[in-house]
Amino acid sequence: MLGIALGGGYLLGNGMGGNGSQTGFMDQGRNSPGAKLQRVLDLIDQQYVDTVQEGKLVDEVLQNMLQQLDPHSYYIPASELQAAQEPLEGSFMGIGVEFSLQHDSIVVIATIEGGPSEAMGIRAGDRLISADSTSLAGPEVNNDVVMKALRGPAGTKVTVGVVRRGSKPFKVTITRGPIPINSLAVALLDSGGTGYVKLSRFARTTHDEFVKATTDLKAQGMKRLVLDLRGNGGGYLNAAIGVCEELLPKGTEIVYTEGRASPRQDYKADGDGSLVDMPLAVLIDEGSASASEIVAGAMQDNDRAVIVGRRSFGKGLVQEEIDLRDNSAVRITTARYYTPSGRCIQKPYGKGIDYKDDLEERYIHGELLNIDSIRLDSSEAYHTKKGRTVYGGGGIMPDIFVPADTSDNSAYLSELFFSGALNQYSFDLADRHRSTLKQFGNPLNFDKNYVISTAQLNALAAEAKTMGVPEDPKGLQRSASQISLRIKAGVARNIWGDKGYYRVLLGSDRIYERAKAALVNGAP
Repeated sequence: MLGIALGGGYLLGNGMGGNGSQTGFMDQGRNSPGAKLQRVLDLIDQQYVDTVQEGKLVDEVLQNMLQQLDPHSYYIPASELQAAQEPLEGSFMGIGVEFSLQHDSIVVIATIEGGPSEAMGIRAGDRLISADSTSLAGPEVNNDVVMKALRGPAGTKVTVGVVRRGSKPFKVTITRGPIPINSLAVALLDSGGTGYVKLSRFARTTHDEFVKATTDLKAQGMKRLVLDLRGNGGGYLNAAIGVCEELLPKGTEIVYTEGRASPRQDYKADGDGSLVDMPLAVLIDEGSASASEIVAGAMQDNDRAVIVGRRSFGKGLVQEEIDLRDNSAVRITTARYYTPSGRCIQKPYGKGIDYKDDLEERYIHGELLNIDSIRLDSSEAYHTKKGRTVYGGGGIMPDIFVPADTSDNSAYLSELFFSGALNQYSFDLADRHRSTLKQFGNPLNFDKNYVISTAQLNALAAEAKTMGVPEDPKGLQRSASQISLRIKAGVARNIWGDKGYYRVLLGSDRIYERAKAALVNGAP
């Protein structure tokens, strides 16, 4: 369910999680809908032919009922609430490692800066083979097993078995503590002074992360900023407003919300922004939703930034999270949000509309490849501060459209992705040559000087074959440049983390390059 929520975009009201009424619909009058539902549950409990798990049945009824309202109202069972909240709350309790399952073992990709594992000397490349009495090696080990073994209340201890290349196996006892879940994926600066910041979500900590990252980039000489919101499904309204306040002059309209039982509420910049005069571009695509669209819409309507990429998801509904007595929760749509020009960018939903397949329809219709294929509703025309025409009713349309690049796509490339072969080969390559690769010093030098060879591409094909991917010489040749890029980025991630990964990818990122060129040539 969390995957559906992330994939479809989400916007939580004020980021606090409402308490709501705890009375519940079961306590209403004898003729109320709630009483009818309770009567049916009683009948099932008393007379149904087989034993029924009533709690599970109620969960399904609640979920189905809320989904009848709109695509973004839903129920979260108590067992799933913590996992649903952690990405937005910005932390969890654990030992502080980023890991990957490789060859039936847990391999540390990176330790979290300042976390418990870093303090105890755990390094990238270490294999974690046990946690107390739990084995972390073998085909039965999966993410759930690892999470249960390594996570736990703050202050508790776990003894981890470690295998390190060139050393004898050893054990280390780690005290669990708070581990941040960063919403800012990476912040980079290129040699020409263009800063790049990618936000993965809008969480409770996003504003602080954004301010710290951009302050550091300014200290390094940032002259212009590219804010990447591609694939960002949203999050807290207050987090989006906080980012906007860093970018807009005092008193500038950011967004307003309004619903049947929620009076209009306007949000304006408070005037303390640190980036008000920084030339800005915002990157969006069909995966940018909700809070991402608030930021993009505010920048576009105020003519503050150039918006680059493809049409965003189109989610303009605000949810409030309300806790229930059994530690479950509901997220109910309470309002719509509107950009400064007055447009609601929520795409249509309801009877006769296949909401979940909208992105597939865009692809089939040709929208991802051709700007002329994009359907704009002329009845939803609005105007920016400078009089430019913008449209509501279905996402944010970028100022500069950059089509998806399919020139080197192939079925073989997809097979390599989805089989895990690309990821596996990249990891093995990095792991075998870790010490040599570190001699490049940093991701920038690695990107400039490291070249994926034909022999390595053939080695990938051979390894992929052992994983069930049939050989396809034509597919390998057609997608050679994209495959090489992904191997190189994967190697960089395993050595330098996300900074290495994104440094390599940005070198071939057409949307980023178009945004940077627009800024250099004088866009806002």
